[in-house]
Amino acid sequence: MIAKTEPEQAAEQSEDFSLVLGGPLYQLLLRSGLIKPPFGKLSSRIGVLTAVAWLPLVPLTILSGRFAGGVHVPFLYDFEVHARLLFSLPLLVLAELVVYIRMRAIVSQFLERQIISVDVRPAFSAAISSAMRLRNSTFAEITLLIAVFLAGPWIWRGAVALHSDTWYATMTNSGLAWTAAGWWYGFVSVPVFQFILYRWYYRLFIWFRFIFRTARLDLNLVPTHPDRCGGLGFLGNIAAAFSPVLMAHSALLSGFLANRIVYEGAKLPDYKPELIAVAVFLLGLVLIPLCFFVPRLHHAKLAGLRTYGRLASDYVCDFGRKWTIPANPSRERLLGTSDIQSLADLDNSFRIVREMRLVPFGKESITQFLAVIAIPLAPLALTMFSLEELIRRLVKIIL
Repeated sequence: MIAKTEPEQAAEQSEDFSLVLGGPLYQLLLRSGLIKPPFGKLSSRIGVLTAVAWLPLVPLTILSGRFAGGVHVPFLYDFEVHARLLFSLPLLVLAELVVYIRMRAIVSQFLERQIISVDVRPAFSAAISSAMRLRNSTFAEITLLIAVFLAGPWIWRGAVALHSDTWYATMTNSGLAWTAAGWWYGFVSVPVFQFILYRWYYRLFIWFRFIFRTARLDLNLVPTHPDRCGGLGFLGNIAAAFSPVLMAHSALLSGFLANRIVYEGAKLPDYKPELIAVAVFLLGLVLIPLCFFVPRLHHAKLAGLRTYGRLASDYVCDFGRKWTIPANPSRERLLGTSDIQSLADLDNSFRIVREMRLVPFGKESITQFLAVIAIPLAPLALTMFSLEELIRRLVKIIL
């Protein structure tokens, strides 16, 4: 058997990098046949989770007479529960496949673009190995599982549950009396959702840690790279990778606000601080780790300005001596010379260095994030004015 060289090992590790392809739950789903390696049978997993978390609530609320009426908030018209279990939960499962596909391509580009030089490949490989060990941690997932079953139902009851007669509880003098559907929702549906959600937070923590360790390496950043990020511009594609996770959070907020607006008489503008806070939080989940590269990019930009500034000075001085001194007997004919084109090329290179960004993302990435966050919240605009008025306003804007 031929031993692999260090560069080959690093390349193989980067191609195998995955935040989602591993861990006790993944192995359990693999053995149960709900995953066909690497992430096949997506619809089956979504179907099973929905069958466990949402489907039992239908017969339980029908039997109790709270499915479509009988209480202030019947099950059929509870926007929050459907947003949580029929939209956000499937999106979080779908996100595993999206992140798996996108993240492999992103991490491997550190080597493909020669940002990781031969000297720092062992440290880069160590960062990948450490991330994979955390991803496969049995202790971490068991801790999350215990946390959601011990604290999750009480957190939901205290912070999210409506304090009125609903399909899951009845208001009494001593507090809320839970129905059979309410017990299932509180101790099965909510913990299942929270486990999937908190597991994503744990994966994001692993990503934060990996990027932090990578950003501290002696990276080979090229100030004249056309992406204006020293070669790190590919990290802006994180927007596409984590879009389902962001949209799942936004849909959860949309369902929460819809219930408060419809059943408690709240107004959408009343939640402006919460909307801003959630948008900032979600942007931070994706963009904060990319900001770890700011010191390296700043250093590369300063070094590039110094290097290319000196090169430009040398060139323009030679150019001046050759073309602007009339007494220079060696001056050739100006027509057809490549010196002027070279001067223009040098100007373009210096401009790229001067325009180099200190973060590996631009306004386009932020716009993509905000659009993804806004889509599930858009229907709430109908609570402020009628559909006809909304259409008229859109027509005026377009025309």
